[in-house]
Amino acid sequence: MLFHHLGVPRSTAARWIRGGQRPVVSAQVLALDQIELQAEVLALQRRIKFLLSIIRLAFLLVRLSGFRLDSKHVPDGVTKRSILDAIAHATTAIPLAVALRVLRLSAARYHDWNRRQQDCSLDDHSSCSHTSPTQLTANEVSDMRDMVVSQDYRRMSLRSLALRAQRIAKVFASPSTWSRLVRDRGWIRPRHRVYPAKPKEGIRASKPNEYWHIDVTVIKLLDGMRTYLHAVIDNFSRRILAWRLAPRLEPQTTCLVLVEAAKNLPKNGDGATVIADSGIENVNGEVDDLFGLGQLHRILAQVEVSYSNSMIEAP
Repeated sequence: MLFHHLGVPRSTAARWIRGGQRPVVSAQVLALDQIELQAEVLALQRRIKFLLSIIRLAFLLVRLSGFRLDSKHVPDGVTKRSILDAIAHATTAIPLAVALRVLRLSAARYHDWNRRQQDCSLDDHSSCSHTSPTQLTANEVSDMRDMVVSQDYRRMSLRSLALRAQRIAKVFASPSTWSRLVRDRGWIRPRHRVYPAKPKEGIRASKPNEYWHIDVTVIKLLDGMRTYLHAVIDNFSRRILAWRLAPRLEPQTTCLVLVEAAKNLPKNGDGATVIADSGIENVNGEVDDLFGLGQLHRILAQVEVSYSNSMIEAP
């Protein structure tokens, strides 16, 4: 047993071992006289007072600025490393809990930074292979973009692209991940028109009362009832020549609107050509008799001509 030959009890020796090494007063301090010791104490007191004043001012500045590490995002790795080095230096004199309380830094965040410092960089990167092993790398995202915008895969859906990338061992990601990246990064897939572009300009008149358009718009009221708006418009001037509201869809209303619009025709003119669709309100016996008088001529849109009746049709 240690110190047994010196007559030291075993319990006392065990307490010495558990307590560790204690501060030892050197002979240099004992060699100082009273005046030198008093001078050194005064110098230390002035130094402590100076440091306490600086600390109070620093605490006041931090409190007034509202800075808190527990709610502040610190993405820079250099700043995080400086904070960890300062904490490590401070823990030689004060406990770790006190240092974290002064900085208002949570213990979980402190230990997370320590762990990340050992695994990878402290900078906020979502592609760290240690902390996020399933995160896509920059090369994988670049390969996904190349496949999305490539002309070779323009006929494939995103689900087919995801399966194709897995088969060729290029990118292993779910179709939902592909969709999210396409939406968030604004990747535009190439598209080719399968059908030729339709002409945007329809039939055009060279003078007033050359072509008219007639149609019916169904208007649904707040009480659930429906009313029917019959109207005639001139192709050249875009003027509404006549209109009428009716509670029911009837051929008589079409005839009344056409008769009212015909009052604007010159007496010695050639009449007007009315473009209408093939609805029951435009193709019936009463309307046929009206067109048989010779003043008005009817053309069925997309039946007798390739043009539509879009100028009068409601959107």
